[in-house]
Amino acid sequence: MSGMPLSPGALQGVKVIDLTRVLGGPYCTMILADHGAEVIKIEPPQGDEVRDWGPPFLEQPDGTRDASYFLGVNRGKRALALDLGRAEGRRVLLRLLEGADVLVENFKPGGMEKWGLGYHETLAPRFPGLIHCRVSGFGADGPLGGLPGYDAILQAMTGLMSVNGDPASGPVRIGTPVVDLATGLYAAIAILMALHERHQSGRGQYLDMTLHDCGMALLHPQAANYFLNHRRPMPTGNPHPNLAPYETYATRTGDIFIAAGNDAQFKKLCAELGRPELAEDARFRTNADRLAHRAALIAAFKAVLAEVDGDALTLRLLRAGLPAGPVRAVDEALASAHAHARFMVAEIGTWQGLGTPIKLSRTPGGPRTAPPRFAEHTDDVLAGFGFAPDDIAALERDGVITRRRRK
Repeated sequence: MSGMPLSPGALQGVKVIDLTRVLGGPYCTMILADHGAEVIKIEPPQGDEVRDWGPPFLEQPDGTRDASYFLGVNRGKRALALDLGRAEGRRVLLRLLEGADVLVENFKPGGMEKWGLGYHETLAPRFPGLIHCRVSGFGADGPLGGLPGYDAILQAMTGLMSVNGDPASGPVRIGTPVVDLATGLYAAIAILMALHERHQSGRGQYLDMTLHDCGMALLHPQAANYFLNHRRPMPTGNPHPNLAPYETYATRTGDIFIAAGNDAQFKKLCAELGRPELAEDARFRTNADRLAHRAALIAAFKAVLAEVDGDALTLRLLRAGLPAGPVRAVDEALASAHAHARFMVAEIGTWQGLGTPIKLSRTPGGPRTAPPRFAEHTDDVLAGFGFAPDDIAALERDGVITRRRRK
């Protein structure tokens, strides 16, 4: 096994009730689980729908199967299925919340309130130390309040899609679901802030996290540029809107990316490429000059790089302190020696996944258990909260909990 944590984790003792599905919320709670939080994933009787977002699928020993989309963001959690549409299911949830520090959910705004589980009306008075994090598309207020949100739609609406691609392609969806992932990251940060503040106040609070706001927060440097020059940012492809050179170049062995963050780096880069005179060219002396003459700069660099070994060159440039790297496919990145040395590929039994990028010296984290099968930990979780075997059997008989997904 690789990438496994060597400590109980920085969040040992933190208990999280996770009602989230799909991506943003589960990504948040996986981060917490990686670092020692006890995360109980409560799914509806139909299950988290991303268990079906395949192929590819992992065939489970019980004859069910789970899609890679689910497996990639749900490790380290314990799972049960609970029907919150029934009063008995909501009573079970309230019992679980008695020992919880954090509740994370991503129902549409008003959903928890409809069930009599709103934070201000019910949860805060009953559990004053509870941190309730809601992940939604647009929040509850504003012209779009209460409407559903999806990653690609928010990429479009927040302007992210408009600056991705190039002038020929027009707006292009970013290949990774960046808004969902960023919302999960921001939500985890917000939870940690609230836990820290609770040490001082002794009180929990409500965290209003939206795909819309988190997508907007990613508009850098495009928003900063617009606030200053009032020109609409446009897609530039691989080139950077504020720096040159900062883009891909073809080499004999494949594409590479080269960047120069300042004039001194550019001068050093030209020397390493055997073309020191380019740094003295009046068109290229400063970054502003290079931006004004980007086409000529690209042409000059293309001629230098076309026949070189890109892998060898980028390694030499990196060792010289210059930003450069090969453009790798996903499988190549996952197989790289550095990714394995940094424990960014983890294995638990037959499960493989990404490791944690958060490296702590005294309390390291990482994947702890494989993603759970549907309702896998029902008995253990409920018993841990004081439910007797007869109570669990009654809940199952009445359909409040279930061990197999409802169609």
